[in-house]
Amino acid sequence: MSEAYFLYHSIGQYPGKARDLAGAMAEFSVVWSAGDDGQWADVLGLRQRFIDRWRGILNAAPGTVTTFENVTAGFHALLAALPAGHLRGRTVLVGADCFPSNHFLLNGMAGALGFTLKTVPLRQGAAYVEDEDFLDAWTPDVGLALLTWVSSTSSHRIALGPMVARARAMGSLVGVDVTQAVGLIPFDVHAPEVDFAVTTSLKWMCGTPGAGVLYVSPRLIPHCEPGLRGWFSQPNPFNWDITKFAYAPDIRRFDNGTPSVMAALASLPALDWHAAQDKAALLAHNRALSVQLIAAADALNLPLVSPRDPAQRGGSVMLRLPDRLPANGVINALRAQGITTDARGQTLRLSPGVMTTEAGVARLIAAMTPMVR
Repeated sequence: MSEAYFLYHSIGQYPGKARDLAGAMAEFSVVWSAGDDGQWADVLGLRQRFIDRWRGILNAAPGTVTTFENVTAGFHALLAALPAGHLRGRTVLVGADCFPSNHFLLNGMAGALGFTLKTVPLRQGAAYVEDEDFLDAWTPDVGLALLTWVSSTSSHRIALGPMVARARAMGSLVGVDVTQAVGLIPFDVHAPEVDFAVTTSLKWMCGTPGAGVLYVSPRLIPHCEPGLRGWFSQPNPFNWDITKFAYAPDIRRFDNGTPSVMAALASLPALDWHAAQDKAALLAHNRALSVQLIAAADALNLPLVSPRDPAQRGGSVMLRLPDRLPANGVINALRAQGITTDARGQTLRLSPGVMTTEAGVARLIAAMTPMVR
């Protein structure tokens, strides 16, 4: 039942999603199968609408956002496009609670780009990297720092202001992965001003896989030369003179060959739905249900993994299950009652969104109480 759906940290849902998604795909099949020459004009226009929706979410200027298959691909493109030698002999800083895919990427690129990867560790027994530990590790040798706005394993939310101030003081580039909270908690690439941001449409935005985006500051774009380039990297994709390639002056330089459009088209209805919502009401609904979840955790003596202060928390409430209750067994038992959750290790992840109701929270608590006690 959707009323007891707690997976917005993974796949977001909204009323009418199946209908809207089916309609978008049906519309694409008609356009793409037409016996005329209007296909590309239609689908590239829809891709641009998708980009413009994301610009609105991020408060990003025109020409600063483009599509990628996922966060890792967008982050890789940014790293590889930086001026030659910018990171060589310097340090890239990241927290141990970053999304693992980003760490895998950085670890693999360190040798090729000549940087040292510094991972800020968790304190013993902690679930997330403390802001002060990250700031203490941020020394003048740091050429770039990737911030995880909200952790996927604790829902800890960093204070962006001090982090970006530190970047400016150290002369570092600073980017932020906003995937785990964007669409629920307001985010503005200018407040504070970051150099780049990566995210995807899957979670609180309720879109589909493959609909990732990259934002790059207009101050940084002119200094980037993506190695993966193609006809869509140019000011005019229809330049057929193979001796006269030039990068587009804006984010289009991060495009390359013929763009993939399916994920953007499939996610556009969700972004349109989101644009029509009262954002303050969406967040208030999440916060109200989160209070109930935290109170239940306290009553059941389940340790809270997420920060208790909502100002330091994303949209999820994460709890530590006792070792005597294997997480997989708990998840399966809840699933059998129509309650959808997941876990990382013994951490139960609960993310209430627009489809989650108070009745759904009550059902979750009622189902877990006899298991825990």
